[in-house]
Amino acid sequence: MKILSSLILAAALVPLSASADTVRVGIANDISGPFAAIGAEARDGFELAIQELDGELGGQPAEFIQTDMGGNPDQARQLVNRYIKRDKIDFFTGPIGSNVALAVGPALFKAKIPYLSNNPGPSQYAGEQCNPFWFGTSYQNDVFHESAGKAAAERDYENVLIMAPDYPAGIDALNGFKRGYDQPVAEELYTSLGQIDYAAELAQIRAAKPDAVYIFLPAAMGINFIKQFESAGLSQDIRLIGPGFSADEDVIMAVGEPMLGMINTAQWAHDLDVPANKAFVEAFREAYDGRYPSVYAAQAYDVIMAINAAVEQRDGDMSDKDALVSVLKQADYDSVRGSFTYGDNHFPIQSYYVRQIEKDGDGRVTNQLVGQVLENYQDHYVQDCQM
Repeated sequence: MKILSSLILAAALVPLSASADTVRVGIANDISGPFAAIGAEARDGFELAIQELDGELGGQPAEFIQTDMGGNPDQARQLVNRYIKRDKIDFFTGPIGSNVALAVGPALFKAKIPYLSNNPGPSQYAGEQCNPFWFGTSYQNDVFHESAGKAAAERDYENVLIMAPDYPAGIDALNGFKRGYDQPVAEELYTSLGQIDYAAELAQIRAAKPDAVYIFLPAAMGINFIKQFESAGLSQDIRLIGPGFSADEDVIMAVGEPMLGMINTAQWAHDLDVPANKAFVEAFREAYDGRYPSVYAAQAYDVIMAINAAVEQRDGDMSDKDALVSVLKQADYDSVRGSFTYGDNHFPIQSYYVRQIEKDGDGRVTNQLVGQVLENYQDHYVQDCQM
């Protein structure tokens, strides 16, 4: 099976004759901008799920309105207003960045449109700004990093330097790592979002002489950093650790063997022994020229399946928004990560795993599951949610 390059790219392509009973999903893609590479991964996950469902949701006709907003919060706000007022969407998903999620959330919540986040899980929505119409379907930002901090502590790394871009998810990342590591870090560096030259940071790392460096540098940021880290000769003495975002298949494809041995943490792995996951990975590799799916693709696929289950449970009735939220909260579908539940803030209570980059049986550099670091874990911010 080969996936069409794009099912519906823009709102203007929605047929004017669409039935009033058609379920409409607005997908704000990141096909350009700072998250373009991982936005493409998410798009591929969305489209595989849509293809498997024959373009329907819960057996009902569906429209998937995909538009590139390039990771720009202002452009995303305009897009979401159009989705709400003109396209009358029933669900929203798509953005990669937490800054965009925070920008578009208020309008969606006011309109009572469920926002199922395929990627960002900002701490604000987990705590004091929690909302019934927000579902942090994939994770809460901090917890990927908390699990990495715990994994680093378990490996007795005593002198760790940590680094992330200076934006909401980057701040959550380093706070999360420190919480999981539970001991002082050697140094804390914030870089610019979208930065690709790390000469200054590499000089600081060389001077600090850490045992390990923890990076949250998704997409091109991580690709460039790891290449420069290797070229600088630092990989011989310093171990790299990351969340799944900074050591996923998109980065591995661009960097290759220099990533061998790097450990990272995620709530999912392509070799996780879950029946729905095995079927997903097989279908993804068949559809996309044999490549392994990334966590971004898996999360996007899961969002469509979550929406499909909710529409099916509501028999296609989108009119009662509170009832729709209730069925979404049940998480009653076959997730690629296995079964999970939602906490009171609509973020998942789930397990997190350690992956290590190795070569598979075919000699392909990829992640391999090596252990579990957190079990049925709820994020730290739920205590501040008054929902």
